[in-house]
Parts: sequence; structure tokens; C-alpha cells
Amino acid sequence: MSYYFVIIGTQDNPLFEHEFGTSKQGGDGQARFSEQARHMNQFIVHSSLDIIEEVQWGTGQMYLKCVDKFFNNYVSCFMTGANVKFLLLHQPLTTGGAGGGGGGVPGDRASTGGIRSSGLTSGGGGSSSSSASTSIAANPTSPQTEEAVKSFMLEVYENWVKTVMSPFYRVNMEVRSPVFRQRVAAAGRKYL
Repeated sequence: MSYYFVIIGTQDNPLFEHEFGTSKQGGDGQARFSEQARHMNQFIVHSSLDIIEEVQWGTGQMYLKCVDKFFNNYVSCFMTGANVKFLLLHQPLTTGGAGGGGGGVPGDRASTGGIRSSGLTSGGGGSSSSSASTSIAANPTSPQTEEAVKSFMLEVYENWVKTVMSPFYRVNMEVRSPVFRQRVAAAGRKYL
């Protein structure tokens, strides 16, 4: 699974970006986004901000779970008290029968219009899906995946609070700290 993590400031400006891949299940930690997908990640995350602004008022939680789905890309969100948004775009591995799912995602834009890949999920037997469902990469909306993403977000939030408490940090200033980047990468390796 490939991940694109971004922190969005109060003025919808990116404050921090980081791409990484899964380190679990024999992963090497490298993002496997195609070149075209790398350019689209920013647009997908930015377009999910409208959905996040609607969802944030309906719940009192800081972790909003998976709020948007665009084809095979899922966006999870964590809101801070200062209205800074932590967004994690995760793209599951695309193996033969591992598509489809994702019901319950509020902004499922793949089902509201556009191209659908309906022929890819019709085949396949039930025996291979049981072994793939134990991996967090198999189902991005499973409780195990949501718990792993939540743990990742909470650890990043803890490091974020330490970073913004610096007297040299100004509100909505881009974070360029190599220590913060290393801690985000370590949290990604630990949970995702």
C-alpha cells in the first residue's frame, strides 16, 4: 500500500507533505505511486477538503476516519483543535480481486459518476480473499486499518504539538524540520 500524508493549514495551504509505502508484511517503505498518480494526489486530497468541512460539524471527534474515496484512493482525516487537518491518502495494492469495497465512505466520488471498473471485481474465489483480508492493505475501510491509521495520526499529532510549540513557529508556516519528517516516517513504519 502506498501512502501520501499531508498537513493542511487553516487557510487550506499545505504545511507538510510526505510519501511512503507500507513497511508491514514485507514492504520496503517505498511509495508505489505511478508518476501520474503522484501529480493527482495533491488534487485528490485538496478536493476532499469540501467533504471534510461538511463531516467535521457532524461529529465531535478529532479523527474523522475515511472521509473520501476517489476510485482506488481513500482519504482519512484527523482534525486538530486549531482546524489544521492531517490527511492520509492511501492506495491499496491492486491485485486481481482486491478492489470494490469501501461502502460507508461519505464522499465516494467513484460511484457518483465517471469511469467504473465493474469487470475487475466479478471474478475470483472466496478462498484467496480470507488470507488477504488479514492484511491492513487488503481493505482500507476495515476496523484494523482504521485503528492503524488512527494510531498513526495520534502519534503524528503528538509530534505536531511539540513542533508548533516552538517559539520560532508561526501559524500556517510550512514545517521543514528534518526531525519532524523522521518522526512521521517512523510512525508510518510503526503503524502502517
